[in-house]
Amino acid sequence: MASSSGRFWIVFNGEIYNYLELRQDLRALGCLFRSGTDTEVLLYSYERWGPACLERFVGMYAFAIWDRDRRELFAARDRLGIKPFYYKETSHGILFASEIKSILSVQEGPHEVDVSLVDAYMEFGYVPGEETLHKGVKRLLPGHALYWRSNRTRVVSYWELRFGGQGDTSITASADRVEGLLERSIDLHLRSDVPLGVFLSGGLDSSTVVGLLSTGVSIGLKTFSVAYDFGPEFDETPYAREVAAAFSTDHREIRVTPNQFLEFVPSYIWHMDEPVTEAAAISLHYLARLAREEVVVCLSGEGSDELFAGYDFYRYNLAIEQIRGLVGGKMFRGLARMASKAKGRLAKLRKYLELAGRRMEDRYRGISSYERGKKDALYTKEFAVCAAAGNLNCKAFVAGLFDHSKDWDPLSRMLYFDTKTWLVDDLLIKADRMSMANSIELRVPFLDHRLVEYAAAMPSVYKLRGKETKRVLKHIMRMRLPSRIVRRRKMGFPTPLEIMFRGELFDYAVETLLSRQSVERGYFHRRAVERMLMDHRHLRASNHREIWQLLVLEEWHRRFR
Repeated sequence: MASSSGRFWIVFNGEIYNYLELRQDLRALGCLFRSGTDTEVLLYSYERWGPACLERFVGMYAFAIWDRDRRELFAARDRLGIKPFYYKETSHGILFASEIKSILSVQEGPHEVDVSLVDAYMEFGYVPGEETLHKGVKRLLPGHALYWRSNRTRVVSYWELRFGGQGDTSITASADRVEGLLERSIDLHLRSDVPLGVFLSGGLDSSTVVGLLSTGVSIGLKTFSVAYDFGPEFDETPYAREVAAAFSTDHREIRVTPNQFLEFVPSYIWHMDEPVTEAAAISLHYLARLAREEVVVCLSGEGSDELFAGYDFYRYNLAIEQIRGLVGGKMFRGLARMASKAKGRLAKLRKYLELAGRRMEDRYRGISSYERGKKDALYTKEFAVCAAAGNLNCKAFVAGLFDHSKDWDPLSRMLYFDTKTWLVDDLLIKADRMSMANSIELRVPFLDHRLVEYAAAMPSVYKLRGKETKRVLKHIMRMRLPSRIVRRRKMGFPTPLEIMFRGELFDYAVETLLSRQSVERGYFHRRAVERMLMDHRHLRASNHREIWQLLVLEEWHRRFR
């Protein structure tokens, strides 16, 4: 879209939820609108206020504006990274897109893999920070803006998240404030001129979205759930049905089979652009495909766990910090060495002993992190040298997150780290790609930046105390939702990888990972991979996460190399 003067041109992916309010402000300043779109509001906001317009936006966005007079490009990505923005600098200019495959289609020269980042992928299950495995292609980080002029690129941060500062309020007062912010956010996210629904797992987060809808809105609202037929451990539909019945929604469900999972793997790799070890993305694809039969926009509960400490993983790490404070890390390192050959349930003990021996900066790598010893044991001698060197930019990014949070309490440090890594580079990219692949616009009301800022400022004890996670959210919803929904443990669209890689998907894993093509990449020892597969098949270990991680990496090489 071009401005009326023809000076400014915009391309835009996303939604500005408060565009109606901004339109009124701009009209009062003399702007004349030709359409009813938020795109035009964004364009004239930049024309009127310049880069400072970013302070006014509530929404999810990746956009670029070309100033024809100054021959300058200005681009920005929303504060939390809900929408992706990739770019590549070339000798002739700059390429940018919401999907890497668009850049690859027009880039100069052959496509190259940044092998120095493979170890980062193996450690996290994705690559955090600016760099990607597509050599030369970078991400614009959340809350950052980009300026390009005369073949020079400058990237600046325009928003940062800070924890602490609200220690003088009660949990009741904080809950009231969170409730108000969340209700306001949901109301904004409901703005749509097309059919709208909710992805409802039956967990606290998605149930909260349904439960806080304005009176009467939930009646007849379309809600959607997904499950596998592998027992109650992989089936949340009874909880989803309970919430749907409580709020009179029009509820639908879909069940995914192992064959359907396998069939979609190549498409999953293609849509994701980058290797991301997120098996729940395939469930989300089938859920979005079901929803697209009836709606165009869906709301979901993404982001709540990172705001309110929803994972048990946080409890375990806090316990480690407390014990370390009493006895130090040296003792744990010794115990870990003594348990180095432990198997079965004792292997989990060994894992936590090993973790407890390290400082948080060296230990914590988020929800999806993998044991270093397990991945290192897979590497060939040649690749181990490359892995040890690693990618310095990626390492600096991770170190910078801990340096920024060094004065915060342990839980705040973990939540900050996960908001900057796991949330944006795993959960949100998965949600965006799988929904957009099915022409569904997915909206995430928990990630209104005003709610995120307030949640970060709350005392950590309002989020997690003892075994109780999401304390403040449960405080809000205990009278609004069925009691067992509030009390239940988190599941989150679970995927039966462990079962499938011992059954229907075992042959696929063997054929792919032990193929000549895979082995000759030189990353992993064939015997080590074969041992990992057989140990899993014969119940000697649970290696499903590692098997899936290697499969995603191999399929990605085959699709994009």
